[in-house]
Amino acid sequence: MATSRTDPLTLDVIQLIGGVVARYHEEYDRAAATHALTGAQARVLGLLSLEPMPMRKVARKLKCEPSNITGIVDRLELRGLVERRPDPADRRVKLAAPTEEGIRTARQLRDALDFAREPLAELSEAERTVLRDLLRRMLGEDTT
Repeated sequence: MATSRTDPLTLDVIQLIGGVVARYHEEYDRAAATHALTGAQARVLGLLSLEPMPMRKVARKLKCEPSNITGIVDRLELRGLVERRPDPADRRVKLAAPTEEGIRTARQLRDALDFAREPLAELSEAERTVLRDLLRRMLGEDTT
C-alpha cells in the first residue's frame, strides 16, 4: 500500500527535515560571519576543502548555477582562500582548490558547527549509518 504524501507521519518527517536544514543554515551563516564570509562562500569553501573540483561540479553538488559559483570562487580567491589550478587529468579544465589558509578556515568552520554534532554523538554507530543511508537514498545517491 502506497503512503500518502499528506499522511501525518510524512508531514512530520518533512517538518523535521526542514527544521534541521534551517538550523544548519543558521549556524553555518553565524560561523561564516565570524570569518567575514557569506554562508554560500563558507559552503563552497567547505566543499572544496574535501577535494579540489571544477566549478561545474561544485554547482551540481550545491544545486545552483555555475555562474553563481564563479562569482563566489572569485571572491574567495581575492581573500586568498581558494586558487584556480589546471586539472592534472585535463589541462583545459580549471579546478578550484583551497589554499592552506582556506583549509584552515574550512576546518574552523566545521569545528564551529555544534548543533548536529552533539545529537549525532548520542546515536550509536549503527543508527548513524542507517540515518546516513536513508538520507542518501532520499537524495538518490548510491548507498553501496
